[in-house]
Amino acid sequence: MSPLSTVVVVTWRGRDHITACLDALAAQKSPHRTIIVDNASDDGTAALISGHEVVRLPSNRGYAGGLAAVLASVGTPYVAWLNDDAVPDPSWLAELERALAGDPGAAAATSSILLTDGSTQSVGVALTADGHGKDVVLAGREVFGFCGGAALLRTDVLRAVGGVPASFFCYYEDTDTAWRLRLAGHRVISVGPARVRHRHGASTRPGSRLFHRWNERNRLLMLLRCAPLVVALSQLGRFAVLTALLPMRGNVPDAANFRVGLRVQVLAEVVLRLPVTLWQRVRIGARSTVPRRAVWRDWSGR
Repeated sequence: MSPLSTVVVVTWRGRDHITACLDALAAQKSPHRTIIVDNASDDGTAALISGHEVVRLPSNRGYAGGLAAVLASVGTPYVAWLNDDAVPDPSWLAELERALAGDPGAAAATSSILLTDGSTQSVGVALTADGHGKDVVLAGREVFGFCGGAALLRTDVLRAVGGVPASFFCYYEDTDTAWRLRLAGHRVISVGPARVRHRHGASTRPGSRLFHRWNERNRLLMLLRCAPLVVALSQLGRFAVLTALLPMRGNVPDAANFRVGLRVQVLAEVVLRLPVTLWQRVRIGARSTVPRRAVWRDWSGR
């Protein structure tokens, strides 16, 4: 029986956790193909994964870059994104496949992602009133977007909406993809029984300078690519004004995303990418069947 899904696991220096992930994939009830994308790990990860199908990249391209690097080689109807520090239940993939097979209008299915203490990290992603993608722990069947740490997508639809935004490197590649799926008229569903345990922060350091740089930059790029133009420009302007006012404000939170140097770097990176980003916006618009304002109206702030 040919597998329905290809599971893509992107790793970088994953020696301490990737074995648990791969053992859990080996125990899946649904047959599948697994591709491990190694972002030039230098910590011994390569030896641990040598018996698997591995695509080793010459440099670290991040999570988004790793996913994008192998999308063209996926020949199954579905492609799963799975973090290397995630451990899925044995029925995880079968539950996601069953959900998509039973709902032709859905192009992506997101999992119930649990932290190691048993609490819920995400059952889907909401779009906030200022354009952030926010994990939600309670949701109905349909959600705005999926958490890219453990999700299943229709391969042909993912390709049709432009694939994975490789230049994002890390963070917001999932919410950007959800935007493009919805603009193309597709839905995203939450599948409660598809459970995954996640060692949150094992691969990256939430709260670090790099974390906030990628998050802030990619949110703005996502909005410029996908959101109504008035929303994208207002959020970019708001970010710039707050950056200019920070030196004059008291009681500034002691967090990396409130440091002027980081915010100036984010603005510089967004401005440098603006020509390419606006061209991408035009191409996304040409593929869309649903107005941007309709997606924003229906999902922002919910």
